[in-house]
Amino acid sequence: MASVGAAQNKARVLLIDKGDKLGRKLAISGGGRCNVTNRLPVEEIIKHIPGNGRFLYSAFSVFNNEDIISFFENLGIELKEEDHGRMFPVSNKATDVVAALLRKIRELGVQIRTNTPVKTIHFNDDHHEVVLESGETIATKSVVIAVGGKSVPHTGSTGDGYAWAKKAGHTITELYPTEVPITSNEPFIKQKTLQGISLRNVALSVWNPKGKLIKAHQMDMIFTHFGISGPAALRCSQYVVKALKKFNVPSIEMRIDCFPDEHEETVIADIQKRISEEPKKTIKNVLRGMLPEKFLLFLIDQASIDCDLTADQVPKQALRNLAQHMKSFSFHVNGTLSIEKAFVTGGGVSVKEIAPQTMASKMQEGLFFCGEILDLHGYTGGYNITVAFVTGNIAGTNAAYHAFS
Repeated sequence: MASVGAAQNKARVLLIDKGDKLGRKLAISGGGRCNVTNRLPVEEIIKHIPGNGRFLYSAFSVFNNEDIISFFENLGIELKEEDHGRMFPVSNKATDVVAALLRKIRELGVQIRTNTPVKTIHFNDDHHEVVLESGETIATKSVVIAVGGKSVPHTGSTGDGYAWAKKAGHTITELYPTEVPITSNEPFIKQKTLQGISLRNVALSVWNPKGKLIKAHQMDMIFTHFGISGPAALRCSQYVVKALKKFNVPSIEMRIDCFPDEHEETVIADIQKRISEEPKKTIKNVLRGMLPEKFLLFLIDQASIDCDLTADQVPKQALRNLAQHMKSFSFHVNGTLSIEKAFVTGGGVSVKEIAPQTMASKMQEGLFFCGEILDLHGYTGGYNITVAFVTGNIAGTNAAYHAFS
């Protein structure tokens, strides 16, 4: 997108990539379908970019999510809107999106060099020198660093750009994994009691050691052999990472509310209604269907109820206890998988050192940044890719302007 922005403004553009093909991360995004952007209003999009989203107000006034949609439709990629404003190609193929971008840059005369790792960049006042691993040096007036963060390294984003940014005088804020599965040492996790169980539309929340809510997300989740994953867990992950660090504790409390749209009293009333209709059936059969069976049996056990008791034998207090578990099942988590296993990198080149309308470095003339190398990160759902495309277009466009200045 940066090379499109630069080439459309008549600059001579060389796109250098150390990998053997372009667009590897794009090709696997959105589960291989490529969630190209999100159609929510800009205000909403910024709310879904918890990592410095407000920095993007200026950028969105220049090039925004609707511009991304028009851009791809003009390239012949028909898009469709799915839940929560997510935009996908009608073909459901990320490879179509990559192919359209490659066609566009070739049509614009962008020179492409793959299998070309960069060793370092020498920054000067009036021009810069990109030094390749091969020893070759390329002189240029403008450089756009668009190399991603440290997540999903097999696609080529291995954190190379941080050293170049530092060399230019930039601050790299602490890197951490975001949008990443969460780990736990709870016995039920270690024993794989709930492994593979999915919970639909639950509220998953993170709590500080004083029992104060940090963040909650209402979405789907899944129990794994090492902890929890799924959309709700991914969204909560950065808050787990930050809380463990801030409070310097070995673990943090999380809670699951299985019925986030209902009060506890409503849940109790539902349980009691089921019992009154079939008092002589076992409690596990009476409550069947309220939750996935394995999880329901687990919560019945947590509430110290014998699941083979007939429903009318279960004490009222035990039922109340069960409803509390359904509304607020508490467990502890001790971290997340590594930054390499994360979908997104938190931290990066400090946005305080970047001009928000041009993506130009405030430390070095002729240097521009875009995408995940910046200290910008959003939730999954087309937000990170929107950040990448918007900042990419603006960085490329302004790199061209600088080249002619």
